[in-house]
Amino acid sequence: MPAPPTDSFHRKIDYLRLSITDRCNLRCVYCMPEDGVPKCEHSDMLSYEEIVRLARISISMGISKVRITGGEPLVRKEALSLCESIASVPGLRSLSLTTNGILLSDFAEGLFRAGVRRVNISLDTLKPERFAQIARKDLFSRVWAGIMAAQRVGFSPVKLNTVIMAGVNDDEIEDLARLTFRFPFHVRFIELMPFEQCDYQSLFIPAFEILDRLRRVGRLVESSAGESNGPALHYAFKGAMGKIGIISPVSDHFCPSCNRLRLTADGKLRTCLFSVDETDLRELLRRGASDGEIAAVMLAAINKKPEKHHLSNPVFRKCISRPMFSIGG
Repeated sequence: MPAPPTDSFHRKIDYLRLSITDRCNLRCVYCMPEDGVPKCEHSDMLSYEEIVRLARISISMGISKVRITGGEPLVRKEALSLCESIASVPGLRSLSLTTNGILLSDFAEGLFRAGVRRVNISLDTLKPERFAQIARKDLFSRVWAGIMAAQRVGFSPVKLNTVIMAGVNDDEIEDLARLTFRFPFHVRFIELMPFEQCDYQSLFIPAFEILDRLRRVGRLVESSAGESNGPALHYAFKGAMGKIGIISPVSDHFCPSCNRLRLTADGKLRTCLFSVDETDLRELLRRGASDGEIAAVMLAAINKKPEKHHLSNPVFRKCISRPMFSIGG
């Protein structure tokens, strides 16, 4: 297995977030308008053969972790077959998936058989009526069934991602954290990011305030991240089965340790979530470029990966070129 590539700031890049669709079966208030958005044309989307080829090239370069994302990845037909193909690529150490959980109870066993071992599930509330308000669909029971199925099948860890919003779900911080006493879940609290779909200024709660609320539940101690070197700061309550994660992309960004690339469903490589720069790999694929030529272009993009984002700059926030569902969560 080759060593992972490094960027110009000496960060090892070993993680690819691979979006397979921009479509989603929810309309969460912080992510998407209620009536949805225009979808990519089918011909603009990478085919599964193209996705697997780019995954194989990436792994041959030293990428060892791949996460399947969307939109909602499970709405794309034959997603299990794609996962199985990627999981079989020599050199891949970890295949994971991010989902909103709506279809997970139907797919959990198949995903595990296909080689997926880790799942991140969005869960912004424990209240069904509030779920319907946030997601604009009354499907909380489906998500909870998916979470239980993931635990039963054996995914480890099962991570629950909660975007905290002032006056919307911040009163549930403690209740969500207490799940770690009942289940071996990793409950991760995420700062709201300034995409155009929401009133960011009035909804944003910084990570230090989330931590203050968590300390009402019990004594928090710093915890090992295990094999993860991702963006979360890890904690645990004494006697808890699970862990707490804090992800603070705005107030205390994790850029110095960023190890990831993102590939959008239409074939654009992004080295930073909040950068406007993209590298068109779809065009290279469809004009017949060799694996070596594509790898060279990817390495050049990695070498230009920015040192950090500029979310603290309000002007920059208005220039973000894509919503999250289009980039890949």
